[in-house]
Amino acid sequence: MSAKADMKAGQTAGKSPRSRPSAEIKTLSHNLNGQRLGRKGRDTRDRILAATNELLAGPADVELSLSAVARQASLGMTSLYNYFNDLTELLLAVLEPVMATAEEAYVGLLRTRWDDASLGEHSLALVTAYHGFWVKNSRLLHLRNRMADAQNERMMLHRISAALPVMRLMVEQMDGDLSKPQSPVFSMATALMTGLERIVTVTTDTTLQNALHAPNPLGRTHLLRAEARLLELGIRDYRMLAASGD
Repeated sequence: MSAKADMKAGQTAGKSPRSRPSAEIKTLSHNLNGQRLGRKGRDTRDRILAATNELLAGPADVELSLSAVARQASLGMTSLYNYFNDLTELLLAVLEPVMATAEEAYVGLLRTRWDDASLGEHSLALVTAYHGFWVKNSRLLHLRNRMADAQNERMMLHRISAALPVMRLMVEQMDGDLSKPQSPVFSMATALMTGLERIVTVTTDTTLQNALHAPNPLGRTHLLRAEARLLELGIRDYRMLAASGD
């Protein structure tokens, strides 16, 4: 996460992610003109989302824009603007079903307390699962993060809301107090989550890998194992501090 996003995460780590605003819920049953979506309207919205996913799955050098999506969906721009105000709003709609799979993909791995004897195995399993989630949704997640790094407020909030459940579960794994978001254990969770995101960003960035001239699967494995080791040590260290009462 960016420095600004890290700060926002620290400020909101003790809170549950906010529920979807009522205006956003309304867009699922109405278009932006307030017209209720019948079957044709829902089909059109689905076509727009499908076209966006098709472009995301295509060549990386093809620019993703509202006009490109409209062409892919065989729609005019006016029709597209009936459903989405801008590219951010469209991408957030595409992200919604993707993030709905996060629980099964990697978040759920943290919900059962990891025993001390197998912390290393559990840590590696989480890092590997998170990396796999990024591999599957790489271009979309990279695009979200680039937009967040460019100070797109809505993408920053999405990025943070996606990280918060993992950070809170990390705090619980470290025997931390969730009611104290300004505590050192929350800072450790923020650092661990930031490192995890950066590692998968590097290991799934095809442009960066091509710039290095030789994508190195072994190098990626070493990086993932290194991140897993840091996660293991962080959890183990804070468990010891909690047990000692410090």
